[in-house]
Amino acid sequence: MAEEKNNQQVENQQSKNEQNIEPIFAEELTEENTNEQEQTAAETGNEKDELEKANAKIKELEEKIDEYENRYVRLRADFDNFRRRVDLDKQASEKYRAQHLITNLLPAIDNFERALQMASEDEQTKQLLQGMEMVYRNILEALKKEGVEPIEALGKEFDPHYHQAIMQAQEEDVESNIIVEEFQKGYILKDRVIRPSMVKVNQ
Repeated sequence: MAEEKNNQQVENQQSKNEQNIEPIFAEELTEENTNEQEQTAAETGNEKDELEKANAKIKELEEKIDEYENRYVRLRADFDNFRRRVDLDKQASEKYRAQHLITNLLPAIDNFERALQMASEDEQTKQLLQGMEMVYRNILEALKKEGVEPIEALGKEFDPHYHQAIMQAQEEDVESNIIVEEFQKGYILKDRVIRPSMVKVNQ
């Protein structure tokens, strides 16, 4: 009987110990769960921060890409415009390559024209003038091959693009704004006026 009583007391003591241990384990489990939840929340917060940073970086890179694309488009347009201007300048240079030489020749042509208007008094002068006229016509023919043409003036309506009025006339039998006299012949090179005609215009 005594032994059964002792066994009963031992079992009661173990039961009490177990009852005392259970709250401790429960508390420890609760604390572990809380720590795990806090750790999970912290990790979630870190992931959210990293995601926000990544999105911000992506947005920054996209803005830089847009900026570089716009800069490239502008540079390409500037280069195309520059190349177009160079081509136009090259074409103009080729088209009017003889302008400087022709401009320098015009005073000589004027002198030829004045000399040919001289009256020939003897045979020797006539022959000289004939030779000068041949040279004069050869020069005009060479200039014509380069695209040089004299500007028509006498009897034409005054055009400020081609004519330069240096005097005015008052002739009743001539219409207004008509050129009645040419003092110096003008010339055009292809579609460019290299010297306007100096004229007298009727009012």
